[in-house]
Amino acid sequence: MGSENTSKLPTHIAIIMDGNGRWAQARGQERREGHRAGVEALRRIVKDCSDLGVHYLTVFSFSTENWGRPRDEVSFLMSLLERYIESDLADLHSEGVRVRVIGRRNGLSDKICRLIDRAESLTANNNRLFFQIAFNYGGREELADAAARLARRAANGTLDPELINGDVFSAELLTAGMPNPDLIIRTSGESRLSNFMLWQGAYSELYFTDVFWPDFVREHMEAAIVHYAERERRFGLVSVSAETD
Repeated sequence: MGSENTSKLPTHIAIIMDGNGRWAQARGQERREGHRAGVEALRRIVKDCSDLGVHYLTVFSFSTENWGRPRDEVSFLMSLLERYIESDLADLHSEGVRVRVIGRRNGLSDKICRLIDRAESLTANNNRLFFQIAFNYGGREELADAAARLARRAANGTLDPELINGDVFSAELLTAGMPNPDLIIRTSGESRLSNFMLWQGAYSELYFTDVFWPDFVREHMEAAIVHYAERERRFGLVSVSAETD
């Protein structure tokens, strides 16, 4: 990438990794082969983001709605997360990557929960790249859970309801302490957020590509970043050009 674009590098990139199943079906393969290829794409992109200087990367790996998929596919996706953490954790740690998994823990096996705790504990002090995996995650569920926690605090008298504002609410989200995503990428040609980071993505730049996730490589990431660099982010304000006209 040229220096003119790296000067506007997004601090936080979030990715909806979509198209694994269709990638496999287009090749006459089982859907699980697409998910395996998707893990390889994830390995590449984590390294690419680290090399490019992106500080935060969040990927949407398994949604709360995905429980409705065939049981064998759900089981396979669970095993993929297990194997990914077991096989890649040492390398991620040595590369200075901090790992965090957000989403509901209910429904996950004890083994997966232990692996998540181990990954988060081992990498807690790393700061080269903050890598966040949204697993068993849903944006609406995250908002509902945050509202419920605030309601309980208000009911027991530890929080004045009149003091609840955007900052207080953000502090209850699973991403508390993180910057909101500057850029949200979705692969596979779909143009919707599908219940991903609904609060955090309110002013994110959105980038949709027809490329299936297993085929997503650094050049596609760089194209998304160039697109981001060319946008003027106003956050509801008047553009700079309009003020000077």
